[in-house]
Amino acid sequence: MGPFQPTRRRVIQAIAGGAGLLGLSYYVQREQTMVTLYTFGDSILDCAWYNEFGIHPGQLLVRNDDRLFPEFKGQDLQSQGPVRLEHRARDGATVNDLPAQVQGLPVEGHAIALLTIGGNDLLRGLIQDPGEGIAAFAEALEVFVQRLPLRPVLLGNVYDPTFGDDRRNFLGVDPTVGRQNLQRLNGVIEKIANRYGHGVDLHAHFLRGDPSWFTATIEPSLRGASEVRRAFLPYVLGKG
Repeated sequence: MGPFQPTRRRVIQAIAGGAGLLGLSYYVQREQTMVTLYTFGDSILDCAWYNEFGIHPGQLLVRNDDRLFPEFKGQDLQSQGPVRLEHRARDGATVNDLPAQVQGLPVEGHAIALLTIGGNDLLRGLIQDPGEGIAAFAEALEVFVQRLPLRPVLLGNVYDPTFGDDRRNFLGVDPTVGRQNLQRLNGVIEKIANRYGHGVDLHAHFLRGDPSWFTATIEPSLRGASEVRRAFLPYVLGKG
């Protein structure tokens, strides 16, 4: 038997013949457009390496693991219709690595782009930046997002793995200077997010967390990957 090919006549017959809502529902489902979730950036989104299940937030947004995270059952893109994941984020990436992540990028149908960047830029010097470095970061990020052929873009800011506790300072940098630069960089991300999509406040969300959300000091653990998912989820599902 060949594949079912719904036509206008068949839909009308289904409704008139008593199949009604069932026939129409099947037709509409077949006509739904594929949604592609794209991830760009760093290990906040590419953290599968840091948990035994090889899970990262993009996977959970597309299809929740009901066994590991039963509270999110039915809260994923798969529950809304056809969806695929295009995972481009890379652990260790900085803002200057973003252009390489869009090489050969397939763009079709409805799209949602997730982007997290800035943490590695801070670790590589911006945490002590007097001003010029963060300005250059802002310019590079804006150019990337402006040229990205996807909308909407959901930009997550940079969290603080010390939970605002100076006793957890692991960088050997004056905490006052470090927090000021983290705030400045997150301010840049927020401004760009407001121009091209929507900001996702990972910083505020992770301040309410605990050390189990991290592994290797700064990387999202399995729980952390789910919490990144939790922060993005309302915006991905259009409820934010």
